[in-house]
Amino acid sequence: MPRLTRYVAILPLAAALATPATAQIKAPGEEGSRNVHVYSHVPLGKAYTIGDVEVEQELSRPYAYVMRTFGEAGFDLLDMKDPKRARVLYQFRIDNPELHMGIGGSDGHYLKYKGRYYFAVSMQFTQNGPDADLGVVVVDVTGLPDTSKVREVTRIRIKDPTAALGGFHTLYPYKHSDGRVLLFATSMFGPVQVYDLGRIIDGGAADAIGKVPPGAGPASSAAGMTLSSGYHDMYVAYDPAAKQDKFYGAGLSAGYFLYDVTQPEQPKLLTSITGVAGLAGAHTFTATPDGRYAVTQMEYQYAPLRIFDLKPGLDGTVKTISRPIGAWAANWKLASHNNELRWPYVFIASFNDGLQVINMMDPTNPYTVGYYDTHSGALDSGLDLDGGLDKVKDGKSIFNGLWGVDVRNSDGLVVVSDFRTGFWSFKMDGFDGWNGHQWGLPNISSAQDWDNGPDGAPKPQKISVR
Repeated sequence: MPRLTRYVAILPLAAALATPATAQIKAPGEEGSRNVHVYSHVPLGKAYTIGDVEVEQELSRPYAYVMRTFGEAGFDLLDMKDPKRARVLYQFRIDNPELHMGIGGSDGHYLKYKGRYYFAVSMQFTQNGPDADLGVVVVDVTGLPDTSKVREVTRIRIKDPTAALGGFHTLYPYKHSDGRVLLFATSMFGPVQVYDLGRIIDGGAADAIGKVPPGAGPASSAAGMTLSSGYHDMYVAYDPAAKQDKFYGAGLSAGYFLYDVTQPEQPKLLTSITGVAGLAGAHTFTATPDGRYAVTQMEYQYAPLRIFDLKPGLDGTVKTISRPIGAWAANWKLASHNNELRWPYVFIASFNDGLQVINMMDPTNPYTVGYYDTHSGALDSGLDLDGGLDKVKDGKSIFNGLWGVDVRNSDGLVVVSDFRTGFWSFKMDGFDGWNGHQWGLPNISSAQDWDNGPDGAPKPQKISVR
């Protein structure tokens, strides 16, 4: 049984944590490139209680969500009706937060089902407190901006013993090509659980309808942690050319794995990225709109962002992909955390280096086109990985600065969450929105079309019975 009492909000695979105590204080006005402009900044309180970030895609619903962790389990909901004066509109916290040990709300995503809007937030608590089996809380946010109409709808508890107790670390709601609203969720141990979230919202049993098997690989340990094969971040997208729904999973110590989930009850492995030189831990796995190239992050010190060509694996030319075709790093001494891909741009939450934007038009030669440093502090004063979950404090790690990033396709607004400084929103010159068709590609990204389903997917037929 994996030990669950000491894992932290980010994948603790940093075996080498010590770096020279170098500061990167920027002069006023020099925190970012001239083409990236701050729209709003909202501090959110105590350091290391701030998790990932999500933005709704419809301009008529100007809301962003910041997950809250370590004693603040839940989320903050921000109103961006005036994009240059964002404000906290509502806060959701787990009941009796002082009794709950562990990360709390590390990840969350909004979704739309039958004309109503919901927010699903992950919950991740250790076994020395209540709710160790609680994975997801779903909240109805349709009535915003009237916060009196916000209400909790359901909770999903983990029933699969192979997933281990300790809640879900990462979620991914997905509008499947068959019309269902699915939820992919992982505790980082064992298989990814797949739920028919629409059925659960309708009052059905909160049982998984399928499982994505964990990638085979050796267990690894770092910072007092034991990590077995499982998944960390994941991405799910439709491939119009192959007519498949595809799951992209970062398999922790094992590598990266791509599954066909057109029938989510029976996932089928398509290809993998394993045996990569220097790969100590797989954290983030996203793909270009056509499914050709993968952008991956490892999240341990000195690890660059790597780009892989998936075609040889999908064609069957190779059994597994092991060599990247491109790489990028803002600072070789550090690492990056999460990304949002809007071809040809990749928006990166790059820890101490803040928001970084790269152009991968040539996947073999990605380059920086914009940045903004939300941190401006010492490079080695991040989260203490050895202090335990009840002693969250500054330590000597790189885990500081930006945690999450999201992009609103309607107008190109970029939102980020910083471990210490809270919520920020930005606009980049020349990026006023994104639609894949404008680039000759499918209109596929992490932003779901909840009304119509994946771009290019056949629409489910409605059969009327007389």
